[in-house]
Amino acid sequence: MAQITAASVKELRERSGAGMMDCKKALSENDGDIEAAIDWLRTKGLAAAAKKSSRTAAEGLVGILTDGTSGAAVEVNSETDFVAKNDQFQGFVAAVTKVALEQGSDDVEALKAAAYPGGGSITDKLNANIATIGENQAVRRVACLSVNEGAVVGYVHNAVAPGLGKIGVLVALESSAGSDVLEPLGKQLAMHIAAASPLALNGDDLDADLIARERAIAEEKAAESGKPAEIVSKMVDGAMAKFRKENALLSQIFVIDNKTPIAEVVAAAGKQAGASITLVNYVRFQLGEGIEKAETDFAAEVAAAVGAN
Repeated sequence: MAQITAASVKELRERSGAGMMDCKKALSENDGDIEAAIDWLRTKGLAAAAKKSSRTAAEGLVGILTDGTSGAAVEVNSETDFVAKNDQFQGFVAAVTKVALEQGSDDVEALKAAAYPGGGSITDKLNANIATIGENQAVRRVACLSVNEGAVVGYVHNAVAPGLGKIGVLVALESSAGSDVLEPLGKQLAMHIAAASPLALNGDDLDADLIARERAIAEEKAAESGKPAEIVSKMVDGAMAKFRKENALLSQIFVIDNKTPIAEVVAAAGKQAGASITLVNYVRFQLGEGIEKAETDFAAEVAAAVGAN
């Protein structure tokens, strides 16, 4: 059996919201596997939906830039938030985002190899920054959106400088309506996306592995109800319908009025403008998503060092 450490219990508590003893038992039942322990807690009704760590897992900045019918989002990481506040670093992220918009590609390796304004490649400039700032940095990811007609609208939540922050959103709207309609609509939709963090545009676009995992949890929870098989099946179907509705952008309830599905918000805006509007895609970058930052216990390190002497 895997050793259950205080650190793993702490991480599970923060990610699941469950009590300490429940987290310890969940880890024991699942051989220390945190992801499996989260699912176990959820089947027992002891945790809310599995969530990513609420702590930012890496520092740096997200850059957002749009130009009419196109837009780009870039994430550049640094080791500390101090560097993210540095003018040199902010200027680099802004310049890289502009290059990304010009390239219009989601290929991060191509972006790194692209020419940096003033000479050399983006990678060359990045390495020079690392040398002068004295801290590791990385261009992590890029995403670009475009429409044939309409607008790509950008939004940065709590921007630290124009187009730079820790959460950046792009919204692609296909329409013949003017910018006076599409820009404010796009900004409201982007603000919703920043807050609600949808996992896909439509329910059918949700990741198949994620759906399978959620269904397995729903089936186990429903089976524990002790109800007949046909009722259990309906409970599972209902749970999955709810999951799709709550995590797909077009079916999410608009956070601004807390009552209207996003699809209806877009349709109403089109009707009022006298032109069809289609929300064709979106991008949401949150700094550090999916990166696990190693945390050290300084007191434990000191104690270990003393014990070793």
